[in-house]
Amino acid sequence: MFCSTAKRVQRLLQFRHTLRFTGLCGKASCSRLVLGIETSCDDTGAAVMDETGAILGESLHSQKEVHLRTGGIIPAVAQQLHRENIDRVVQEALERSGVTPGQLSAVATTVMPGLALSLGIGLEFSRKFVRQHNKPFIPIHHMEAHALTVRMLQPVAFPFLVLLVSGGHSLLAVARGVDDFLLLGYTLDEAPGETLDKVARRLSLIKHPQCSRLSGGQAIELLAKDGDKGRFPFRTPMGQAYDCCFSFAGLRTQITNTIVKKEAEEGVEQGTLLSCANDIAAATQHTVACHLAKRTHRAIVFCMANSLLPSRNPTLVVSGGVASNQYIRKALSIITKMTGLHLVCPPAKFCTDNGVMIAWNGVERLREGKGILPPDVDVRYEPKAPLGVDISAEVRAAAIRLPSVWMKIHN
Repeated sequence: MFCSTAKRVQRLLQFRHTLRFTGLCGKASCSRLVLGIETSCDDTGAAVMDETGAILGESLHSQKEVHLRTGGIIPAVAQQLHRENIDRVVQEALERSGVTPGQLSAVATTVMPGLALSLGIGLEFSRKFVRQHNKPFIPIHHMEAHALTVRMLQPVAFPFLVLLVSGGHSLLAVARGVDDFLLLGYTLDEAPGETLDKVARRLSLIKHPQCSRLSGGQAIELLAKDGDKGRFPFRTPMGQAYDCCFSFAGLRTQITNTIVKKEAEEGVEQGTLLSCANDIAAATQHTVACHLAKRTHRAIVFCMANSLLPSRNPTLVVSGGVASNQYIRKALSIITKMTGLHLVCPPAKFCTDNGVMIAWNGVERLREGKGILPPDVDVRYEPKAPLGVDISAEVRAAAIRLPSVWMKIHN
């Protein structure tokens, strides 16, 4: 057994030596190319990128319309759609890039966290692909990829504070390196995107003529522009919890109770559009934005007090699908202006799940030689996987009380 292990270690070291000095293309000067594959939830994405961050080719298959018809993501349906489309999506990305599998330096694939059935399709395809073409494999943490996407677009130096908000996740962390994160806070129940989607479904916004082809979050944002957020003063969650964690389930209960009450007042059954739908959408969006802003404010104060961010030009990066919401960005800008941070948000198309962000994370890891595996190493997916080192208990122990902030946000 010892001999077998020793040979395996020696082989791994030789593999990494080859990767580092030849770029796996036989020429030290050639630009290394990474194929990124994303199947963590309901989007099948692939992209080919060189080590400068140039996107050579990409493809994305969205399942949004299917899941809108079913009222939410059904894991078995998402799995089948990934299975039906992944080969085509990867082939399109390669063809559009003009790159053959033999020219790739590595394949990077999301393996955590996400829907188990969806992750399994991407990993199964990637393992066959890297073995067939004898390419290194780079397992990717989905949230790490979201956090680092901004570095593909502009030179954001470590360390920086990052807020990741999506349909499945919400967290605050300090990014200190490509694989070095300090987790300050996370969702205790459901994510903000999930809350917005469920409120939209409860309001039956898919029946609204302007919202029939929009996701729940997009529908809430659209209708909120013409709504009165002050008509329904929902309580901001966790007002007496002095940490950086999030909770949206209680807020959704408040909203659902309000919807039930208004249905009774208007004499309509569930499934009917309420006359006050715009106002409920506006109040929902405003309360979600305030909750995110307040927890982020506490994270900034904690980081500054503990020298976790640079004193000059500290940065807050906001990414994930919910980060494309312009009202939420405005709420966060109020906090960053007040605390002296620079707010950076990737373009909306890079906030949602895609193969580009996975390829970029692969490039970052390839550059530093971190997490690069030979093609025959067994890798497993992890539906639940924390990001970095959890120091949320230290944040809670600090019990930072924040000054009142007037969140005057215009649609």
